Amino acid sequence: MRQQRIAFESRLRQCENVITLGVRTNLSEYEEWQIKLIREADVIYYPTAFYADIFDTMGKRTFPSYHTYKYAQDKIKQTALFNLLQIPHPRTRVFYGNHQKSKILHHFQFPFVAKIPRGSALGRGIYLITNDDELARYNQLTRASYIQEFLELDRDLRIILIGGRPIHAYWRIACPGEFRTNVSQGATIAFDDIPQEALALARHVAALCQLDDVGLDICFSRGQYWVLEANMKYGREGFRQAGIDYYKLMDQMIENGDI
Repeated sequence: MRQQRIAFESRLRQCENVITLGVRTNLSEYEEWQIKLIREADVIYYPTAFYADIFDTMGKRTFPSYHTYKYAQDKIKQTALFNLLQIPHPRTRVFYGNHQKSKILHHFQFPFVAKIPRGSALGRGIYLITNDDELARYNQLTRASYIQEFLELDRDLRIILIGGRPIHAYWRIACPGEFRTNVSQGATIAFDDIPQEALALARHVAALCQLDDVGLDICFSRGQYWVLEANMKYGREGFRQAGIDYYKLMDQMIENGDI
């Protein structure tokens, strides 16, 4: 008899072959039959960062992996990991507290990019800093200032890898006058001429970092490809515009044992 597939987060809520239990921090809030499913499941889908730790301790496999959750929405950890693994990544430095922040201009010249390092998404919390006043306003927003060299470009690639394989890829083309390429910030999507070299880099990065459900943002600048960021909570507008049914895709991958 086939084991019932279960998920905690709502990401697979429209998949036919998965029961979504919802997220409850008190196990007593789950019914006994739900607890039984959790204990008996070979793999638990989208367990949340809270339960991913617990299931990893129990030796229970999750999708996404425990490692994937570790780096979700944490640009500081991602940068450290990319640098240690020698993954091409724009020059970046983190400055903690007012004393370190006062040294930013010793390391970077205007213009440069400043980001809210944890929890930001959809292009929010990303700033192009061109003068002292803009830098001062940004520094007031966060205890840790995450400063990155500015790569001048009008587009980047979003490459989505599920189970280690590139599943979908598209260009994100910034709207005129906007340096951010986020679709939520007005960027348009294009599917033509996706470079194989970028796909190969994305596959290599996902394997090295043990990220099995991720949208990697990759750009081409100064004669090479750069990994800008890893997004574990990527949007699905690119799937929609390409005519890909995300839920059917995930159902099929689950049925085939790909994830």
